[in-house]
Amino acid sequence: MINNGPRSTTVNRLFLIGPMGGGKTAIGRELARLLEREFMDTDHEIERRTGADIPLIFEKEGEAGFRSRERQVIEELSQRQNIVLATGGGAVLDPANRACLQSRGFVIYLKASVNVQYDRTGHNPRRPLLTAVDREERLQELFVVREPLYESIAQLTIVTDRGRVKKLAQHIQQELGKNMPLLRGTN
Repeated sequence: MINNGPRSTTVNRLFLIGPMGGGKTAIGRELARLLEREFMDTDHEIERRTGADIPLIFEKEGEAGFRSRERQVIEELSQRQNIVLATGGGAVLDPANRACLQSRGFVIYLKASVNVQYDRTGHNPRRPLLTAVDREERLQELFVVREPLYESIAQLTIVTDRGRVKKLAQHIQQELGKNMPLLRGTN
C-alpha cells in the first residue's frame, strides 16, 4: 500500500482504477457493502444501457466507440453521491476521465502485477484487448502505458496481488479511515 495523499475532500465518492484482473469489481462490491454505499461498475453499466456485451461493442464500434460510451458513463456516474465506482482498465487513457475522477472523488488504484493479471484474466473472451496471441506480452504493453496514468491520479494505491477480497476491502476501509476521519459515519 502506498498513500499518495488526499487531494480531494469528496469522501462520499470512491473511484477504483487499475488494470484488468486488479480486483476492481470484486473488491469494489465488498467495499461498498462495508461502507453501506451503492456500487456501480462502468463496464456493467455500459452493457446494461446498450443491451450488448463489451466484446460486441468493440466488434461493432471499435475501441473508440467503446471509449466514447465509457466517457459518458463516467461523466454521469461520477456525480452520484455515496458511491463506489469501478472503472474499466483503460478509462484512464482519456484525459477527460482522469480529470473527472480526480476532481469529483477519492481515487483508489488497485495495483496488480502483470503475472497476477495474467492468472486472473485467463483466456476470457469477454476481454477484447486480450485476444492477442501472447496475452502476457499484451498485458505488459498495457501496463507500461497505463501505469503512469493510474499513478498520476491515485490518492491511495493498494497492491492486490495477495489477499482475499474481503480482507483487501477491509484494508482499504481502514486506510480511508486513517486518511479521512470524515469517512467514519458518513454514509
